[in-house]
Amino acid sequence: MEIGTFVTLGILVAIAVYAIAIYNGLVNLKHGVTKAWANIDVLMKQRHDELPKLVETCKQYMQYEQETLEQVMKARAAVSSAREQGDIGALGGAENQLRLGLGNLFAVAEAYPDLKANETFQHLQSRISGLENSIADRREFYNESVNNNNVRIEQFPDLIIARLFNFKAAELLEFSPEEIQDVDLKSLFNG
Repeated sequence: MEIGTFVTLGILVAIAVYAIAIYNGLVNLKHGVTKAWANIDVLMKQRHDELPKLVETCKQYMQYEQETLEQVMKARAAVSSAREQGDIGALGGAENQLRLGLGNLFAVAEAYPDLKANETFQHLQSRISGLENSIADRREFYNESVNNNNVRIEQFPDLIIARLFNFKAAELLEFSPEEIQDVDLKSLFNG
């Protein structure tokens, strides 16, 4: 065989190895997004299971606050539905409503000293607040994973492999302007 044949063969092998490396990198990013979402999903399921316990505990003390309790449960159902359908856009809005509902619930609970002193309420409030913080951390990681995936499938030459093997952009978990604003504590305690 001639040297030209070896060079051509070497170039083709190098291109094939490079294409395989790109493909494997894209697969890794795609599964990173899936893993990041699964981490959020686990925490949301845990919070989903804790919320009815919190509402039941509150019902024993807050007979006149049914609207607040119903708001939390409606928001819980909306989050669950969006999560189960994988509707990232709807999930952002539902999460916003749930966070507002929980903020209202905890603010209203301030008016009920017996409820605030209840050990079950304190435990559930602490548990849900911890889950909220964990979810916020995981959302940040999820969005970073999505961003890495989306940038990579749009970069040349990766986009060639991405299009060839039908890699898709993932959706960021975005929130409404109200959710990213500071909470107006005065309105929570006066409203």
